[in-house]
Amino acid sequence: MNEFSASWNFFSNYAHVLVCLADNPHARLRDVADQVGVTERTALRLVTELEAADILKRVKQGRRNRYLINMHAHLRHPLESHCTVGELLATILEEPSTQTQRRQASSTTR
Repeated sequence: MNEFSASWNFFSNYAHVLVCLADNPHARLRDVADQVGVTERTALRLVTELEAADILKRVKQGRRNRYLINMHAHLRHPLESHCTVGELLATILEEPSTQTQRRQASSTTR
């Protein structure tokens, strides 16, 4: 478990797993679990459920897994179902300096 665990988060552990695997598709579940702050067994359950929902696919490469994310899958809750997994990940994984530049550009065009 990591030291960043809080009493609540804006995103679920499913989203955290996706972020970890989008950032490193060759990550070991042990490392994903550590980053998310869950047990390895919980990380495996989350990956299995994401795979069953056709959001994630495991591809065996030698002794390791590589994870492919379906960027076109829509988020599941009605409030955010208009967004895709790819849009969510692009927002989260975008560099902060790029976000600041985009905000500045949009505020000058208003």
